[in-house]
Amino acid sequence: MTISHAPPDPSAGLEKAPAPGSSRTPPELEPVVPASVRRARLRSVPRWLRRTVGPLLLLALRQVFSAAGVQHPDVLASPGIIARAGGGPIADGTLPAAMGVSLQRVAVGLVLGGAAGTALALVSGLSRLGEDLVDATVQMLRTVPWVGLIPLFIIWLGIGEAPRVALIALGVAFHLYLNVYAGIRGVDAQLIEAGESLGLDRWGLVRHVVLPGALPGAMTGLRYSLATAWLALVFGESINADAGIGFLMNQAREFFRTDVIVVCLVVYAFLGLIADVIVRTLERLLLPWRPTFTGQ
Repeated sequence: MTISHAPPDPSAGLEKAPAPGSSRTPPELEPVVPASVRRARLRSVPRWLRRTVGPLLLLALRQVFSAAGVQHPDVLASPGIIARAGGGPIADGTLPAAMGVSLQRVAVGLVLGGAAGTALALVSGLSRLGEDLVDATVQMLRTVPWVGLIPLFIIWLGIGEAPRVALIALGVAFHLYLNVYAGIRGVDAQLIEAGESLGLDRWGLVRHVVLPGALPGAMTGLRYSLATAWLALVFGESINADAGIGFLMNQAREFFRTDVIVVCLVVYAFLGLIADVIVRTLERLLLPWRPTFTGQ
């Protein structure tokens, strides 16, 4: 038996190159686009345009269903009919006047409820004694359905603007109280110790450490409060109202004008969207120091 000690052939197992003049062509390479480049292309589209894709698709689907006869116009009008119905109140000034009245009610209720909720949260969050005196009462009252207090508000405050403003203020106060209180109590204790080691007194700690640390929670509470304010406005304006968007909705309900009702609901949604944009702008202005995840 003979054993060969010849070195292995280095070209073994490798594909041989095509001979000159051969018709065989090398395989084509497909370019690979990184995921970051694809995301950059999507980000090149204006953000406001991307955010309108969802609502526009819903409107298009609703128009298609209406044109196909899936739903009768008396049940829910098509977007085209709704647009024509909204043109009349806008042209004669009825809708802008109603929007002004509703905005005034929300603004007054937001200021009163925001001041009350923030003040109670400061008393309860900055002091253990204040927490013992305030928190239990607020937690008990916030579990009461505030919409069910409308008859009592009418009895106590009459049938004018006061019960509507009080209803909005009540809904706003609870949201701000909970979020501001949680923001105060969520401040890192090590920051308090660092402030004390730097010689800050109690007011200095509150001003430079506690309140800035509670500001993100306050902004979150403000967003919830604005949503609750519009919800409370709908309930408040549906009772004995003689002006406002809710008054237009009640009139449209009596005459079975679903197109006008939808116009009023769109106005409510549009005003709520504007309020949310305002709060987002305030967050960017007041909280530039807070690093947050903005998506990929």
